[in-house]
Amino acid sequence: MYMMKRTYLWLFAALFTGLTVLVSCDNQAEVSPTDDTSAFVNLTDVVPDAILEIRYYGTYNFVGTRIDGYDEPTAILTKIAADSLKAVSDDVIKQGYRLKIYDAYRPQCAVDHFMRWGADVNDTLMKPYFYPMLDKKVLFPMEYICEKSGHTRGSTIDLTLFDMTTEKEVDMGGTFDWFGHESHPDFSANPETLEYIESDSLTLAQFNNRMILRNAMLRHGFKPFRTEWWHFTLKDEPFPDTYFTFHVKKL
Repeated sequence: MYMMKRTYLWLFAALFTGLTVLVSCDNQAEVSPTDDTSAFVNLTDVVPDAILEIRYYGTYNFVGTRIDGYDEPTAILTKIAADSLKAVSDDVIKQGYRLKIYDAYRPQCAVDHFMRWGADVNDTLMKPYFYPMLDKKVLFPMEYICEKSGHTRGSTIDLTLFDMTTEKEVDMGGTFDWFGHESHPDFSANPETLEYIESDSLTLAQFNNRMILRNAMLRHGFKPFRTEWWHFTLKDEPFPDTYFTFHVKKL
């Protein structure tokens, strides 16, 4: 309840005073930067079945340009997170799916790029595709853009499922990086009890698809994020007090 009240206060400030409100989505303490890659691996070296669609290397993302720090369209994770994701991959393959990766480790310079973009309220190039119902100035207070990200700690992953029978992405009822309540794991349903409330925006089948991904991730040591169905962090992440600065490219 406190978080909800605090968010509404920030939203009020942004809407009615024009202030830019900077937040840390993970509510983490001050952490130390480093460019040490020794604990990291190329994700596909550990999970060769993973499909990569690294959105921030291309232009189809909420900014509309390649994001700073993405030198190659590859995915990097800490070794322990990659090993856990391999267990997830093996799990969903038995169910007829493969993992499709949108983002993994993200350097701090990429987060800084997001911050600069967010502060420029006139840059709305990709608004029709990712936040058509929102004014851009609320993206900070609603925590869609943050000055610190769990991705920079190296054990957070953004992903979906790929159906090996249909050879298409599984229908999750919304796209990666959609800024809206429809992206919340508890939108129109309770992930804990699996209780579904009929909705025009999310069908029961789409909710069930989200649960296939969520449950596989939870079974193998990941925890979900409260506003994004595609976002998971290793519970026992090895660097909870560190953020990394090296660029995304094959190690």
